[in-house]
Amino acid sequence: MVVHKGGPPSALSMSKEPSSNLENAMQMLIKTFHKYSGKEGDKYTLSRGELREMLTEELGSYLGNARDGEGVEKVMNDLDANSDGEVDFTEFIILMGALTVACNDFFMEYKPEKLIHKPFEKKEATTEEMKE
Repeated sequence: MVVHKGGPPSALSMSKEPSSNLENAMQMLIKTFHKYSGKEGDKYTLSRGELREMLTEELGSYLGNARDGEGVEKVMNDLDANSDGEVDFTEFIILMGALTVACNDFFMEYKPEKLIHKPFEKKEATTEEMKE
């Protein structure tokens, strides 16, 4: 799979058809991001409106209250790690991973004692963590 710089969805070219479920899933994530990004501005990010539209249209059955503006605002604020008011592709992938875990009954039973990464929790690194 090759993604050309400066490109909207039409610039997305695949060197071959996906040969596995994971390759297909990756292609669908990329295509879905491009489908909604750039409608209101920067083609490399999702605005609040674009994120709201994507959640409603693509995940409406999983997220029954995605039409709720306050819910989208909370997701946006928690997800927007760099506080620029938009969701870039990396932030989008973190959202998709977190929602996949949250919407899967299997993972709801799994409660690790120490989570390595909490994608929606903002905290400052301690001096000891910075040394690691």
